[in-house]
Amino acid sequence: MRIGMMADLYTPHVSGITNYISLNKRYLEEAGNEVFVFTFGDVEFSDDETNVIRSPGLPLTDTGYYLSFHYARQAKATLQTMDLVHVHHPFLSGRLALRYCRPMRIPIVFTNHTRYDLYAQTYLPLLPEELSETFLQTYMPPFCSAVDMVVSPSAGMAGVLRRLGVSTPIEVLPNGVELQRYKEACEDCRAEFGFAPENVLLVYSGRLAPEKNLDFLLQAFSGTAEAVPEARLLIIGGGPEEERLRQAVTQTSVAERIHFTGMVPYDNLPRYLAMCDAFVTASVTEVHPLSVIEAMASGLPALGIHSVGVGDTIEDGVTGFLARNDPSAFAAKMTRLCLDKSLRKKMGAAARKASEKYAIERTTKILLAHYERLVFEAGRRHRGLRYRVRTLVERFRT
Repeated sequence: MRIGMMADLYTPHVSGITNYISLNKRYLEEAGNEVFVFTFGDVEFSDDETNVIRSPGLPLTDTGYYLSFHYARQAKATLQTMDLVHVHHPFLSGRLALRYCRPMRIPIVFTNHTRYDLYAQTYLPLLPEELSETFLQTYMPPFCSAVDMVVSPSAGMAGVLRRLGVSTPIEVLPNGVELQRYKEACEDCRAEFGFAPENVLLVYSGRLAPEKNLDFLLQAFSGTAEAVPEARLLIIGGGPEEERLRQAVTQTSVAERIHFTGMVPYDNLPRYLAMCDAFVTASVTEVHPLSVIEAMASGLPALGIHSVGVGDTIEDGVTGFLARNDPSAFAAKMTRLCLDKSLRKKMGAAARKASEKYAIERTTKILLAHYERLVFEAGRRHRGLRYRVRTLVERFRT
């Protein structure tokens, strides 16, 4: 099967979505499929993987996004040879999928990876909340109705789509994670960072960006640090907020107990997580919190805020804790995790077991079954004379 992944941005930009697309592409290829990624960006960029097709666009400052409303001629021609396309962003890539693939009767799958309502509030604070909500309520239902399958990585995100007015069927299927590398990591590298064996090491990994609510996390940790002298916080990752956060930490009384790693190679993440005691995140914008799942696979209990995505992943009191969106309440549960070693161990074991449902081997098998069904159904419906004529016309247009 020839499968096209359509995304508004891809590597070298680092995010949970780009990581997932790359990983899913590899596993689909190992299953015998030919997989292409269609995206925008520097057409001269040298990719480490095959079949990444970039179309030029206008770079949007340093966001990693490129603005374009069409694919290059050859990219369009190649896209229209796919048996199925999977769209990972609904706006630019989504519209192009409808324009280029729907006339060819190529099945379109769409996964909603992002809380666009909350991102709009974060990055466009002058835009009234009602306006962004109205736009999504206007755009998302007809777009979802126009594709062949809508996927939500979590039940909570499916509920958000329903509240936006999406009435088409939604398949809840988690994004797969390569768990084994986290389960097998066991190296203790605390000495590299100056952490002592007796320290209770909390860890956050992910982008350092406004939507991750990191000021909240630092405030809560300061409260915990007053009660637990052994508590330490490791922040793994980089992003637009990194320098500001580093500077803010220097003004606190717990600066020496917070360590920033900056961006680290993804292959190093399992050994870093393996040396920690618990994972913490204050983000409320997640749909499928990859960092939480990676931590759970590493045997770490996780602490987060009751919200879509995180609330779907952490089972409160079993694999970790969920707190109210209040720094004091969050700090209280963080403190409990720090003080109760046996509880951390019990929750960590439960978290590792619970992570198994996110195994990439399992999710790829389910996704591939959906792909095969859609391609089979499309073949039965659209292989008549009218389809062949339209196909010929589209070929000449390219």
